[in-house]
Amino acid sequence: MIPVYRLGYVTFVSNDVPAMVNYYTNVLGCSLVEQDGDGTAYISTSLEHHNIVIKPHSANFLEGIGWQVKRTMSLADIQQILKAEGIQSTLSSDKQYGIAEQLELLDPDGNTLFLYHEMDYNGPGFAASGIVPNKLGHLAIGVQDAAKNVAFYNEILGFHKTDRAFDLANFLTCNEDHHTLNIINGKKSYLHHLAFELRNPAHQYDSSDILAKHNIPTIWGPSRHTAGHNIASYHLDPNQHVIELYTDMDKYIPE
Repeated sequence: MIPVYRLGYVTFVSNDVPAMVNYYTNVLGCSLVEQDGDGTAYISTSLEHHNIVIKPHSANFLEGIGWQVKRTMSLADIQQILKAEGIQSTLSSDKQYGIAEQLELLDPDGNTLFLYHEMDYNGPGFAASGIVPNKLGHLAIGVQDAAKNVAFYNEILGFHKTDRAFDLANFLTCNEDHHTLNIINGKKSYLHHLAFELRNPAHQYDSSDILAKHNIPTIWGPSRHTAGHNIASYHLDPNQHVIELYTDMDKYIPE
């Protein structure tokens, strides 16, 4: 199996990059590291070059997901494993700021995945204002064939299955968090939500005050979940993506 161990970054396309940058920096409390000539913004939660990429576009959607893999296996070897499974991938160098080499492939539902070993570790550190999350923690995606996608992430990318919510949601992890990925059975492919980890319950309540100060309503929570037992609240970013803020999530200990 491919040794994925961490959710590294997500890439959005947006018809209003300035509004998204304003939200992720002034509200969420991340830092704009750099912006290239076409307006693409690279935003960091702390020390890495980026955890959020926002590209100008006529529409708004999640474009790709970056998963970090252990150095126990080269990207060239990973590409051979994918090829043996009938999965096409492209190995590229310096295609994205901060990442020297990465593999690009599609999961069974057509989501673009990027596999990489490391990212430049020259981010600005934690911001001094805004919500200031600990990290980009997990994401949930809606898919048309949940069973096929769960098998792909479990058997090919090495994720562990940790929980289920009826026939709707499937929780998987690639590290010690209860889940780094939630696969939701749906009628189409879409981003259900993107989640950022907070320090503790007090940080959760403070974040609600910050959202209210910026006139951003909370659409659910704060309340404690069942799967993962994390305290979570949800709101919308400027492009109407659902953003979860959570803390106190269960830890996964393999048998």
